[in-house]
Amino acid sequence: MPEIHWDSKLYNEKHRFVSDYGADVLQWLDAKAGEHILDVGCGTGDLAAKIQEIGATVSGVDASADMIELAKQTYPTIQFEQKDAATLDYNREFDAIFSNATFHWIENQRGLLRGIYKSLKHGGRLVAEFGGKGNVKSIVDAIDQAAKELGLEHRVISNFWFFPSIAHYSNLLEASGFEAEQIWLFDRPTKLVGEDGMLNWINQFAQHAFVNLNEEEAKAVTDLAVSILKPNHFKNGEWTADYRRLRIKALKR
Repeated sequence: MPEIHWDSKLYNEKHRFVSDYGADVLQWLDAKAGEHILDVGCGTGDLAAKIQEIGATVSGVDASADMIELAKQTYPTIQFEQKDAATLDYNREFDAIFSNATFHWIENQRGLLRGIYKSLKHGGRLVAEFGGKGNVKSIVDAIDQAAKELGLEHRVISNFWFFPSIAHYSNLLEASGFEAEQIWLFDRPTKLVGEDGMLNWINQFAQHAFVNLNEEEAKAVTDLAVSILKPNHFKNGEWTADYRRLRIKALKR
């Protein structure tokens, strides 16, 4: 997968819904005081801070140096480290591992789950939420349609995310040694911030699609995709993205 640039300032200003919705996943984590918990793909550290408030000891890792730097500045009492989630090298250090809106960016899922399994203590739990089968399908389809209308379909990449079904991810968990306790695939229409909400979303989260285009071509595809989406996804001054999420809880036995 091409490297993605995360703009931590833009993320905090325009895409805080990512961590806001992630707060609901913390109920599945059910963190306890005294536990040692790893937040994989911690971003700017907001959810790690919520876990720390419960009394747990929290560590956070993220592939983005920009995100980690902001997390360290905002929450100096939490240990944050830039690290590739697919190559975790901890050894039975954590009571639980938590992740929100990260797994769908990771191509090497077997490496990810192998590292998480090794990092957990016996009986430890993995709780994560990420894009599931059908996530942002309307946006993907609009980018594809725009690229085709502009004669750029062979140079636009639209299948770079990993959005698995329940069955697919259950099999991956079991093959990695986990016991899947709960798996839930659900629709979660998500409001985007401002009149440029969809434009900002594509520029941040779908930038992979345009790595083979120049700046002018990428802008043309993005603008046309936004126009295609507007009749059905912009109502009463608000944009809505068609999110579908996969939420999992799995145990290391």
